[in-house]
Order: sequence, then C-alpha cells, then structure tokens
Amino acid sequence: MKSQSNIMMVVAVLLSNINSFAQIKNAITETVHVSGNCGMCKKTIEEAGSSKRIAEVKWDDKALQATLVYNPEKTNADEILKRIALAGYDNEKYLTPDEVYAKLHVCCQYERTLNPAAKKNGSEMEVEESHARHAQVNLQESSLPQKESQLQAVVDRYFHLKDALVQSDAVVASAKAMELAATIKTVEMNQLSTEEHAVWMQVLKSLTTHVEGIAQSKDLSRQREAFALFSDEMYKLVKVSEHKTTIYYQHCPMFNDGKGADWLSKDSVIKNPYYGSKMLGCGSTTEKIESSANE
Repeated sequence: MKSQSNIMMVVAVLLSNINSFAQIKNAITETVHVSGNCGMCKKTIEEAGSSKRIAEVKWDDKALQATLVYNPEKTNADEILKRIALAGYDNEKYLTPDEVYAKLHVCCQYERTLNPAAKKNGSEMEVEESHARHAQVNLQESSLPQKESQLQAVVDRYFHLKDALVQSDAVVASAKAMELAATIKTVEMNQLSTEEHAVWMQVLKSLTTHVEGIAQSKDLSRQREAFALFSDEMYKLVKVSEHKTTIYYQHCPMFNDGKGADWLSKDSVIKNPYYGSKMLGCGSTTEKIESSANE
C-alpha cells in the first residue's frame, strides 16, 4: 500500500508539472546546472526563474539540475538564469554577486564550485577564471536600476493606500490595496538592482499576504493592523531602492496597545493613518530618507 501511495504521489507531481508547462506557448526546454542545497533553495530558485505563462523552472536538489521551460518569443535562458543568480544561486552562465550569496540562510550556503561562461573545446570543458569574473561583472551591471526604479510604482501605490487610511475610508482603502497588489505583480525582478532584488525576494511573500488582506477586508481596524505589517516590509525596500522624492519614516506610539507602528510618507507633516481624524497629528518623523536625486 505504501509503495502504491508513493507511485501515485510521483504521478501527481509529474502531471502537475506537465499541466504547468502546457500553459507556456511555443515552449523550449533546457536543462542546466544550478547550485543549491535544500528545499528552501528549491523554492527560491523556482520562484526566481519562473514567470507566469512565460517561463517555468523545476529544480532537482539531488542532481543540482534545473529544467527551464520557456516561450522564446517572451524570454530566454539567459534572462531566467540571471534572475536565479540574482536570487543567490550560481549557475552555468552567471555567478551570484558575493553580497547576495552572503545573505542566504546558513543551510542554503552551498559550496561554490561553478565557473560560468564555460566553453566547449572538443569533448572537454575549458573554463577560465577571467570568464567567471566577466560573467559576474556583467550580471551586476545588468542589474543596475533604470532611470526610474521598478519599485517606484509600488511606492506610489503605497502612498495612495496610506492616504485612504488617513481618511478612515475602508472602501477606498480596499480598492487602493487591490491596485497595489496588482502593481506588485508587475515588478520585473530582472530589472531590479542587486540590492533591491535581494530585499524583494525576502519581503515579497509578506507584502502580498498583507496587501491582499487589506484588499479583502472592509474592517478599518483590520486594514490598519495589516498596513502596519506591510509598512515594515516597505521600509526595507525604500531603504535600498531609487525613489524620486524624499520619504519620511514616521511613528505612531499609541497604536497596537501602545506598542506603536510606523509608516512611510512623502509629506513631512504628520497625518496618522492608524487613527485618522481622531488623532491626525499623533506621531513623529524618525527618519528622513533622501531621494536618489539628492544623493
């Protein structure tokens, strides 16, 4: 019975993979070596490389092989492997930046043995250290932010949500949270800087959970509780991202039974999103985050 159960489980996984891959048009499949250690690595590698209806990555933690299935009209193996490297995992084409590797959980810090940009010479693989260095430099340069950060739209939508909470309007807050959730999904990870990408991977799940909670609720107190948690993660992003205006990090000492809560504002004047008109001016600015234009 146990063996039958195991077989059924394997079949279910295979069918799931087939159904997932079938959603990708004109699919091309490639198998590449991607370093890693554990189940946590598997989740990060697959999430970093996959893109809905465009690319799907499945990583084998035993063989250290990633199967890439993608639509060549929308992306390519280079772009997929670049995202995986930016998430912290060396592969055949790109080495992850040292500072990103250093931030991996201890159990995920695999032995770094790969040299990317290998070229075939007859039946042997000739690998030069200069190629490895060149691949890492190219990866870091390609990850530099554009004139306006991919995250700027997320920051702008955050301010819209904050303003709705200042007005104590749960219906508008729900609508603005829906817009913010949709904007988060449009962020192209391969366009983020190395530092932005590292933080984005850390906070994405939490951001999505909290903003969807706000969107699905019409209870103002619940929305504000979720907004406090969302703001904690947004602060981490703002600290590493390019942004067009000075941002003020502000604190309300009264919220959450006196434990306090923080929020971000583009206005130095305190407008408390946790109490609205009841205590509009309650709080203080604890940090001024200068815009990239002033740096």
